[in-house]
Amino acid sequence: MIPLRTKLIISFVVIVLIIGCIATIVGIYLIGEGIIKQAKDKVRTDLNSAREIYDREVNEIKTIVRLTAERYYIKDALIRKDYEKLSSEIATVRARESLDILNVTDSKGRVIVRSRNPTLIGDDQTYSSIVKKTLAEKTTFAGTEIISQEELVKSSLELAKQSYFKIVPTTRAKPTQRTEETSGMIIKATAPIVDYNGNLLGVLYGGILINRNYKIVDKIKETVFQGQVYKGKDIGTATIFQGDLRISTNVGTKEGERAIGTRIAEDVYNKVLIEGERWIERAFVVNNWYFTAYEPIKDIENNIIGVLYVGILEDKFVDMKKETIWLFVGITIIGVIVTLIVGYLLAHSITRPIRHLSLAAQQMAKGDFDQKVKVDTKDEIGELGKTFNFMVEAIKERDEKLKAETQQALIQMEKMSSLGQMAAGVAHEINNPLTGVLTYLQLLLKNIRANKTIPPEDLEKKLATMEKETERCTRIIKSLLEFARQTKPSIRPIDLIKVIENSLVMLAHQAELSNVQIIKRYEDIPQIEADTDQLQQVFTNIILNAIHAMHKGGTLTISTIYDRAEQDVGVKFTDTGEGISPENLKKLFTPFFTTKEKSVGIGLGLAVCYGIIQRHKGDIKVESELGKGTTFTVWLKEKQEK
Repeated sequence: MIPLRTKLIISFVVIVLIIGCIATIVGIYLIGEGIIKQAKDKVRTDLNSAREIYDREVNEIKTIVRLTAERYYIKDALIRKDYEKLSSEIATVRARESLDILNVTDSKGRVIVRSRNPTLIGDDQTYSSIVKKTLAEKTTFAGTEIISQEELVKSSLELAKQSYFKIVPTTRAKPTQRTEETSGMIIKATAPIVDYNGNLLGVLYGGILINRNYKIVDKIKETVFQGQVYKGKDIGTATIFQGDLRISTNVGTKEGERAIGTRIAEDVYNKVLIEGERWIERAFVVNNWYFTAYEPIKDIENNIIGVLYVGILEDKFVDMKKETIWLFVGITIIGVIVTLIVGYLLAHSITRPIRHLSLAAQQMAKGDFDQKVKVDTKDEIGELGKTFNFMVEAIKERDEKLKAETQQALIQMEKMSSLGQMAAGVAHEINNPLTGVLTYLQLLLKNIRANKTIPPEDLEKKLATMEKETERCTRIIKSLLEFARQTKPSIRPIDLIKVIENSLVMLAHQAELSNVQIIKRYEDIPQIEADTDQLQQVFTNIILNAIHAMHKGGTLTISTIYDRAEQDVGVKFTDTGEGISPENLKKLFTPFFTTKEKSVGIGLGLAVCYGIIQRHKGDIKVESELGKGTTFTVWLKEKQEK
């Protein structure tokens, strides 16, 4: 026979183990998925920033070329055909603006001045789409272009050497027979040079060679990742590819050098260079796994000629996941140990008086009616002891009156039957306090998971909050019933801003995780007569809905309003989320209507909120526009009618 104390302890441990294991598995999965989603969202945003930096460089070169072409001394020199003066001027501009190329063609596209190799002129530049468009449309253009080695040599032998690469064998890259790359990728801008009557005199074109030029990628790294390092490795990297070849990068090799001449992974090659789509996934980059984002670089005719890349080192996120796993396992182990200790003490406190009761019952069964059970508590077991003592006294009195062995045997049988019924009742009754204790332990374990270490001064505050919120949960369930029963709320004077702040305290961490900024714009408002807990439920539901609507981050503005004429007090919640369609806006307060996933909500929240505000003689107004956000305005009466 297994003792009751052992059964209780085993039950505690089994329940904690089952719940702990389930919570650990679910928690690890959800946190792992959250980490991956966070990494993808981060790298997607980083790619947008990288593209902006790249486009800014293109526009800067475009501005330099345009302004240079508009200068009067450039026009005058070209009108007078003073090519020596023109060559001197553009050479000065090229050096000052750090351009690799700055040349002038005539109105037919033939080079008449070359800043870096002035003796070589007369070659036709109409092969260049950008030059050709400027000749045809007499306007400024800029973009990225592939330029051959022969063309680079015309401007400078140094540029030809700068663009030359030996292709480095790269893990996971698409197989190729190529061993070298001689052409270059250039950010190029063109601007028409026109006389004072608007006639085309020629074209000024210039640009920078991206090959082995690390200005853009290092600026992306500095701006987006701010030089963060993890375990001696750069957290973020950026690369510009010419085709599938790294020509400008801060991705490092094992030797600590820039991985120039290495190639893109084959799966990324197919997605970006062949299909022309973005890649937002983990990928193998040279010698490490990264959460990466790639997008095509296209020339002015929309042909894919390269790739822009940013990536975040995966190691940091992998370590975060491992730490989370160990944290959950540790919490589960601690929970089992605490459960063993508490279970032992609790079981001992329950079984000891029962054991005394059992021994007393045994002695009583032998005919010793002088047995008494010591009553130390006022709970169900104490009541059982009192009942037992009362029963003994009753049996003793009956035994004294009847005096007959048969009657004594019948009394003893009835006594034992009653004792069995009471013992069964005790076993049933102790289930309720045990359930309460287990619930308290589960809530405490959740608080420990959310805070690895809790300062002693905060523990009491958090436990008090748990108690308060447990009571509030009961009132929330009551609110759901009140929606159907239309029960009357408990009305008293309250500070409405304090109610809002109490709601924000519980949701501040969730807002931070969702990258939502809370802006408060409170104006002086009077106290109102209302039910604090029910209004907190309304505000909490609206704020939580706003956070869900801004899953990519945003701003939630909370403001208070006072209409002195109508003596109405309003609270306005404005988010920058996805907005609500007109057809859904009409059904917003219908019970069980929801646009969320089933795991997130069942559609009772706003219906309950509407019922609460209606019972307060108030109103809820909603304004929304798809793609721009939603505003909920809650209006309440300053005083309730008696």
